[in-house]
Order: sequence, then structure tokens, then C-alpha cells
Amino acid sequence: MQNIITVGEEYVPVEQIAFIEPFEPQLMRSSNPTNRGRAASSYSTEANEFRFLPDDNVATNRMVSFRVRSFKPTQDFNPAKPYQTQLDWRDGEGITRRKLLLTKPEMVIAIVLRGETEPGAERKARRPRRPQSRAPRKRAAAPTVNA
Repeated sequence: MQNIITVGEEYVPVEQIAFIEPFEPQLMRSSNPTNRGRAASSYSTEANEFRFLPDDNVATNRMVSFRVRSFKPTQDFNPAKPYQTQLDWRDGEGITRRKLLLTKPEMVIAIVLRGETEPGAERKARRPRRPQSRAPRKRAAAPTVNA
């Protein structure tokens, strides 16, 4: 059945998944409850049109509204990795969730928010339309037939 995935023994509808990242058991904390916003990276992201960020090896659900913020380390919080972006979203219960990303904010916007598959590629320039006059068009008179 498509649009439903299994995480362990639990079935999760795709619309409840915001974020997919690789499963790394060494990073799991026993006090951290299972988060429905995450699933195993072996799940096919293409089948449900998830948007993939290659620098972070994660995918986002196109049906979820995300906010993109720049990230700068502080004296109190200076992670070992060179994170550049903070991705925010609200889960089904209205709780704000956050994820730090290595990808630049502009690239996150292009992929996650706009759905661009080749960010940075030149977009084809559209020809500007000719201005249209607002005057009604004159119609040709119907030919008359003399009998």
C-alpha cells in the first residue's frame, strides 16, 4: 500500500512524516521518544515526491510548510559540524520542530520550499509579453449576399 510506511511495527501515513534522515543508532538517546517526523532513509523518497538535500543526506515532505533560518554558532552552542541552516516546521500537535543542516539557506529554499530539482541552474528567460490595448477589437463585417 502506497502512502503508508512502516517504522518497526508502526504504520505511518506519509502526511505525518515531515523529515527523513538516516538511522544512526549511536546517536539515539533512550530519553528521546520516537518521532513520527523521522523514518529510515531506506524508504523510497521518490515514490512520495520527498525533496532530497544531498549535502545532509535527508529528505523533506513537500506537503509540510517549512521555515528556513540561517544558523550561526554561539558561545553557548557551538556544534562540531559547520551547520549553516536551521529548518523549522510544526508537527501534527503544533509543536515546533527544528533540524540543523549543512546545506546553505539559499539551497534549502530552492529545494525544500520551491521544489527545484537543479538549484542554481539558469532558468529559461520568458519573453516579455507585448502590451495589449484595452480597446475592443474591431470585427470584420459579415459579407452580404445579393440575391
